[in-house]
Amino acid sequence: MTSLATAQRSLADPSVRHPLWPPLTRGCPVTSTNEVAYPLDIDYAYDEVPADLFTRPASHGLERWAPLLPPLAAPGLGEGNTPLVELGDGVWIKDESRNPTWSHKDRLNRVAVSAAVASGARGIVVSSSGNHGAAAAAYAARAGLPCAVFTSPDAPPAVASHLRAYGATVLTVPVEAVRPLMRRIVDELGFQSVSSVTDSAHTGHPFGPEGYKTLAYEIALDLGRAPAAVHLPTGYGELLFGVAKGFQELVRLGVTDSVPRMYATEPAAAGALTEAVRTGRPVARVPVGPTTAYAIDCEINSYRGVLAVRESGGAARTVTDEQMAAASAELASQGLWCETSAAAGLAGLRAHGPRETDGPVVCVATSSGYKDVDTARHRYAPTSPDWTSIKAALTDGDSDIDTDTASDIGRKQQDS
Repeated sequence: MTSLATAQRSLADPSVRHPLWPPLTRGCPVTSTNEVAYPLDIDYAYDEVPADLFTRPASHGLERWAPLLPPLAAPGLGEGNTPLVELGDGVWIKDESRNPTWSHKDRLNRVAVSAAVASGARGIVVSSSGNHGAAAAAYAARAGLPCAVFTSPDAPPAVASHLRAYGATVLTVPVEAVRPLMRRIVDELGFQSVSSVTDSAHTGHPFGPEGYKTLAYEIALDLGRAPAAVHLPTGYGELLFGVAKGFQELVRLGVTDSVPRMYATEPAAAGALTEAVRTGRPVARVPVGPTTAYAIDCEINSYRGVLAVRESGGAARTVTDEQMAAASAELASQGLWCETSAAAGLAGLRAHGPRETDGPVVCVATSSGYKDVDTARHRYAPTSPDWTSIKAALTDGDSDIDTDTASDIGRKQQDS
């Protein structure tokens, strides 16, 4: 199937359009100002979308949605088509840990790395705390491109091993040096950045969020309708924007009749999007405190997130580490193991609501628990092999879960 992508357009002023190529990775050169770099969106020939696109059999790989994506010039890894798991009470979990590198970032990188291949880039460069870097490294390896990943020296050891396994060059430098060095790699070595290189706001790769639209397509087809609301972990807001755009397209194409309210959830230690929405600004910069949700502790937001919240009638909220830990425990009690950041969407629902009455609610769980900082660092005392000890472990409540079930903890938080 052929891509129907036609142009890049400014999110600050949709009448400002640019050719599809090359990808404008530093924001819109016309509408951006010294204060705010505005990202770009991708437009399509919607009147040419095949009539049967949303009735074809489900399958892994974003090729399934090729007409509504930029050209997929790089080979895939079977990304997407992740399960929608019911928790009960009308709440569903979209489990993105089932992607090839165990996070939602595979969808973005299939599209962004394809853009690099199609535009003749000599390699890929990315700044990432974990998920984004792993996905970029995997898809770059699949495409035969070198990949440079700037990451924190405090990232989990397993993440660094994951990156190097794909052959990526892992670079740990002070955070203030990252973006200047990324720009030099782009300008002098011909690499393409698949993450943001701008300082005045997060712009990111203009093609990347298009991969996230496919979550909306899958959710709507699995439910047989659009949900009433979607709750998402939010860092820079690209996932939030992409999912919202996907539902907007479904309405435009007559597949569904409504766009769900989009609820962004950030760690209380950061909350840039929450601050931007509260103050009515396109971008806010906030201090970042310590948090276990290192994957989404962003000091600045993207204008994309503001648009997604505003246009859907949703909200941006923050949650504490304790609330995310409770949500993570609730998911684990249902057989879903995710990192702390990935549980933020459910934490936001449990802590803030609302209790939707007009349809199902979906919480996106973005990545696997193996990516948490503390994973594999705990040590447990061996169990004595005598029957008394074994029986006590199984009958006296001697386990890692308290007498309240994890799901009860989450519901009590919402009721309080």
